[in-house]
Amino acid sequence: MKILAINYSQSGQLNDIVNNFISKIEGCEIDRINIAPEKSFAFPWPTDNFYDIMPETVLEEAIPLKPITFKEEKYDLIILGYQPWFLSPSMPTAALLQNKEFKQRINGAKIITVIGARNMWLNAQTSVVEQIVASGGDMVGNVALVDRAPNHLSAISIAHWMMTGKKTRKWGIFPLPGIADNDIENMKDLSIFLNRCVAANDFSTFQKTIVENKVTRINTNILFIEGKAKKIFNIWAGIIKKKEKSGGKRSFWISFFRYYLNFALFVVAPILLLIDIILIRPFTLGKIKRKKEYFLYLGMSR
Repeated sequence: MKILAINYSQSGQLNDIVNNFISKIEGCEIDRINIAPEKSFAFPWPTDNFYDIMPETVLEEAIPLKPITFKEEKYDLIILGYQPWFLSPSMPTAALLQNKEFKQRINGAKIITVIGARNMWLNAQTSVVEQIVASGGDMVGNVALVDRAPNHLSAISIAHWMMTGKKTRKWGIFPLPGIADNDIENMKDLSIFLNRCVAANDFSTFQKTIVENKVTRINTNILFIEGKAKKIFNIWAGIIKKKEKSGGKRSFWISFFRYYLNFALFVVAPILLLIDIILIRPFTLGKIKRKKEYFLYLGMSR
């Protein structure tokens, strides 16, 4: 079996995840590729630069990538690793999915996505799966690893890591940022199961096993937030691009969005979430369960 494992990683964390995931595969040719944009994204990430990429990320505008050399014209299995940025696939990932040569290799191949996220990946995965299916790929699995800390604490921790490059506890009190080392290490155990699927060329039980073992899971609160936030991000992206096109100062509107986002995250979202938990959620448990099932098996036949 010919396998392609491909991803972009700004901090290196996703490289470790994907490398562990393929570490136990035996008897196969594995083409391991790390893609890179022509204009690299700095790490640590300057605060202004982080927010400045929001409009283009949300609108999934392709950026130039450094040339990619594929060893094969076709692959039996493609393992696509990516990170969500602003509830969308990262800019390099969006560019890869629009790359003609990559799309040709997706066609007819089995696809497993491997996500390294803070905690929100549903909207990004929806877009990625739509493009994979449109290119003729066969989705057979999705492994999503997330930061296990509570939403607001992880938001502060991840900003500390991204803006300073230090994967440490902010002020010595916040949780360690990023995906837990144990979860990354456990990808080696999952690779043993992947190897069995590869050897048998049978992925029919792959995602069911992932879900039953809670490797990929969906937090109900995050499900609620993501259901609202993507629409708002699209509105903001449109406003900023429109204002810029008409002569408005981009930096002003980016700063406006930055303050809005923090206000929404730390003030508005908790209030809406509390209302949902008390007044709505008790009467929509069946709907929530169906939504989770939908996202857990997105694009896959069952």
